[in-house]
Amino acid sequence: MKKNYGPYISLQQRYIRLQVPVCFCRVLLSNFAMNVKTKQMKITLSGSLGHIGKPLAQALVSKGHTVTVISSNADRQREIEAIGARSAIGTIKDTDFIASAFSGADAVFCMVPPANYFNQYLNLLDYYITSGNNYAKAILQTGVKKVVNLSSIGAHMKEGNGILQGTYHVEHILNELPSDVAITHIRPTEFYYNLLPQTQSAKANGFLVSNIEAEVTNSWVSPKDIASVIAEEITIPSSGRKVRYVASEELTYNELVSILGEAIGKPDLKWVTITDEQMKDGLVSAGMQPAIAAGMAEMYASINSGLLYEHYKLQKPETMGKVKIKDFSEDFAKAYQQL
Repeated sequence: MKKNYGPYISLQQRYIRLQVPVCFCRVLLSNFAMNVKTKQMKITLSGSLGHIGKPLAQALVSKGHTVTVISSNADRQREIEAIGARSAIGTIKDTDFIASAFSGADAVFCMVPPANYFNQYLNLLDYYITSGNNYAKAILQTGVKKVVNLSSIGAHMKEGNGILQGTYHVEHILNELPSDVAITHIRPTEFYYNLLPQTQSAKANGFLVSNIEAEVTNSWVSPKDIASVIAEEITIPSSGRKVRYVASEELTYNELVSILGEAIGKPDLKWVTITDEQMKDGLVSAGMQPAIAAGMAEMYASINSGLLYEHYKLQKPETMGKVKIKDFSEDFAKAYQQL
């Protein structure tokens, strides 16, 4: 009998850089530094005050920039304004709204909002392509010259990357903008918080589960580290097209469960590997749309095979982020204790 791993599978997406006097040089450098420090930009951010958006907005506001935050949730308006930013309430389905939010901006941050993978009618690829086209039209309409786009690990792949396929298309849509528009594509690796739903399996079964072998090395990242990189990229001079990967730490899955197990008081916590088919079936039994479940299983299979990380290995970050798995394990333990 084929075992159903549905209740155990992590549903990541539910919650997935001439000699002059020395004293004179110091004066010049001091004045230059002061000018750089006080230079302000008008920046528009999509993504509301999410895991990345909130620390990003806070970082930019603290440096004196005029920040506008796009949110589809009117309830966020007060919170956005409380951190010193301006709010723009609307949807990225509306190109005219995006253009109004982008108008007058020196730089913009684009991201495709998370989709509901349990929506049985969602065409995920179309959702990404439509969002990418809307951003591109608004950028053209407003004449914005600097764009930072939140993409993903695996965006170098046209196919074989499962639910990440849309990020490939968004990058290519934006890259078709005029050459005088500077574009940086931020490609984070897997988010730590994708592991949080696995607390249920850890508590009930004593293991975490996926269609990835335990000795495979994955690269993990904190949204705080992503926000720090975006805050840097959006405020520095740039031109042309650029890809920048963001990662916080690399670990095998055995190393991962060892640290998480210690944090929750289960030092014998295990990593269990299932087949691609079992992964897909488990997600479907949990209510995920079948096509998206197949795409998620394919994405994890590409981590297992190494395909998803081929380009990342050629352009690894020079410096890893500050937030490590031991830091995240505290959040994992808190979620575990609340069950």
